[in-house]
Amino acid sequence: MDFWHDGLSRPLASPKLRVLSLGAGVQSTTLALMAARGDIAAPDCAIFADTGDEPQAVYEHLAWLCSGVLPFPVHIAQCDRSLRAALMAGDEDGARIPWHVGRGGMGGRNCTRNWKIRPIRRKIRELLGVGLRGYVAPGAVESWVGISLDEITRIKPSGCLFIHNRHPLIEARMTRQACYRWLEERQYRIPPKSRCKYCPFQGNEGWRSLWENPDEWAETVELDGWLREPAQIARFHGQVYLHHSRVPLAEANIALADTGPDLFGHECEGMCGV
Repeated sequence: MDFWHDGLSRPLASPKLRVLSLGAGVQSTTLALMAARGDIAAPDCAIFADTGDEPQAVYEHLAWLCSGVLPFPVHIAQCDRSLRAALMAGDEDGARIPWHVGRGGMGGRNCTRNWKIRPIRRKIRELLGVGLRGYVAPGAVESWVGISLDEITRIKPSGCLFIHNRHPLIEARMTRQACYRWLEERQYRIPPKSRCKYCPFQGNEGWRSLWENPDEWAETVELDGWLREPAQIARFHGQVYLHHSRVPLAEANIALADTGPDLFGHECEGMCGV
């Protein structure tokens, strides 16, 4: 299979800026460390889009990467408040998350677009010295996305004329398991999975890792209960849940093994969970 047939991952000849979209998960960390070791050419910088709601383990891992481990700068892109704060303040149009609907299916979402993609684009414009309405030539930026070969169906164009998505792990024919092996063979720590603490896309493995931090678990259980308060039931036109079993998170059997497809495979632009 030639995944370059539509130009989705072909390297650009001379972009003004090469950026690694750093989610601080397994795949993007592998990419960053490969660049740090000189196994691949280094990007000009990395950008971490911070929703304000990642697990503490992710922030600790990010701090380690930024402690001199990476030889290129890591920029933080964020909104003026956390995704959770915006959701609870009533900004449902800007802060909708993909909760599980009580009557079946999943709700629509715009969290990735508004708390990941747009902050990254604003930061890129800032690095280029171009305002929000300023002109940037098509193909000026090469954005590295940490999607691996086993997730090839997630690759998409950036949706922005001046940003060209590139997928170095797919070019290297590396799967997620290959990333684990690469890290282990070089005695690097295995990163936590990057996602919001309350992300409905995560399976029981993710919920169990959150449960190990009592404060974060209690905070997320509280949010889950808030979603089904009378005012929110009216607001969301029915009951919604964070856990895929459609029961309150505090009652969900998170000890069960995960089955079925990884819901992150449906995530737009491949920005979360990498």
